[in-house]
Amino acid sequence: MSRIGESELILNPDGSVYHLKLQPDELAGDIIVVGDPGRVANVSKHFDRIELTRQNREIITHTGYVGEKRITVLSTGMGTDNIDIVLNELDALVNIDLGRREKKSGHTALNIIRLGTSGALQAGVPVDSVVASTHGIGLDGMLYYYKKLPEVIDAEITDAFIEQTSWHPHFPRPYAVACSPELLRHVGEGFLHGMTATSPGFYGPQGRILRLETTHPDLNQAIAGFDFKGQKILNFEMETSALYGLGLMLGHNTLTLCAIIANRVEKKFSKDYHPVIDKLIVNVIDKLVSLP
Repeated sequence: MSRIGESELILNPDGSVYHLKLQPDELAGDIIVVGDPGRVANVSKHFDRIELTRQNREIITHTGYVGEKRITVLSTGMGTDNIDIVLNELDALVNIDLGRREKKSGHTALNIIRLGTSGALQAGVPVDSVVASTHGIGLDGMLYYYKKLPEVIDAEITDAFIEQTSWHPHFPRPYAVACSPELLRHVGEGFLHGMTATSPGFYGPQGRILRLETTHPDLNQAIAGFDFKGQKILNFEMETSALYGLGLMLGHNTLTLCAIIANRVEKKFSKDYHPVIDKLIVNVIDKLVSLP
């Protein structure tokens, strides 16, 4: 096996991976990721005991137990660029021998569930509901830097999306990637199911206009109007497509569950979405405990 160079896989002096600052034995096989660093403690407060807390920049990690189930919760920060860092380093912790700097001969698959917030793109998707993302539609272009993308992309959905939305030629080429069907079936039960658009920004890329006009003023309507065999894009957020794409390329199981805190069509915003998030956290932890 070829050795991975020091400049490619950067380790801290203690041998931990560079950004997460974690050692392999500090990571559980079931992982909850959140964007907001402040939300990590809102998850881990439901653990029976916490064995590890770690922070580096916006990445906070808590690993602990609920009964006999070991769970890690960590914050990623916002955006697919941060997901690129987090997913590659999570995978390195379980599938690379950090001491020898070599890929392991076997493979370990992680369960990675993102809990986030998002805005609905369809009238009738209620504020304070939860959407389980069947697919991430990436509008950021980041995954095209990886050679393996054609193996995991849903080309039929991708091509249909480009055609139906009259996708602007100067925008990054979109890509569609599916979640883990097993996690959707087990952890996504009881929530709304639909596709999710992942944007590379919060303002212009999501059709918000403050002082700058957007290139495609009807972008949200075009995305909301997309229909693939009866499936619609229900919401907008900033991480899911990269989570799904990198997860599939690296052989991990991924799912995103987002609380709907705004409805962009109905111009509504949640009066207080924190109870919805708290209920979602408890629901997901309970389902993770029952996973084999």
